[in-house]
Amino acid sequence: MSSPHAPMPGAEGLAEPLRSRWSPSVFDADHVLADSDIETLLSAAQWAPSAGNSQPWGYVVVPRGTEAHTAFIAHLSRGNAGWVPRASLILVAGTQVGPAPDGRGPKSADYARHDLGQASAHITLQARSMGLHAHQFAGFDHASAAAELGVPDHVALMTGIAIGVHLEPGDPRLEEVSADDRAREERPRERKPLAEIAFASRWSQAWSASDRS
Repeated sequence: MSSPHAPMPGAEGLAEPLRSRWSPSVFDADHVLADSDIETLLSAAQWAPSAGNSQPWGYVVVPRGTEAHTAFIAHLSRGNAGWVPRASLILVAGTQVGPAPDGRGPKSADYARHDLGQASAHITLQARSMGLHAHQFAGFDHASAAAELGVPDHVALMTGIAIGVHLEPGDPRLEEVSADDRAREERPRERKPLAEIAFASRWSQAWSASDRS
């Protein structure tokens, strides 16, 4: 089904699932994700690149309806407490920022954070290829959630990924969703122009496709 959010002007030439990816805030609270689908999503992270093949990332798997779900959503920020619990699945993402008890660890905590981002991006795109949507978020009490979920000290919780099926306009269940969360769906999707993120020779010099100097 087409979406008013994707593809956006300038994104038409991207490959799927990049072209149709966006981050909804209204999920179908009745949808249940099969364990096999969860495994596929996690496999996407498993095969993401990392510095020296260190694979520093980790995810706490929190399907809706589980004890872990009840425990985690208690630590969500006010802005996320309305929409995140409706998702079929939450993956709570952390990465190793120090040595484990056996002494092993990433060469750099900065690289580990970068690598977690890559792994999470792989999950997001895999979700879209499966007809799902993913919305990454950071609004939760990280320290309390880490204690609740038994995250060791050498791992830093970074973000969560809410995954599920988007509740389409016209569905009567939208009445269950707060006005604020419904309004979030209507916000225009905007991106900086390439001239602000791509540079030629020097950071201050905007790159152009026609500029080969």
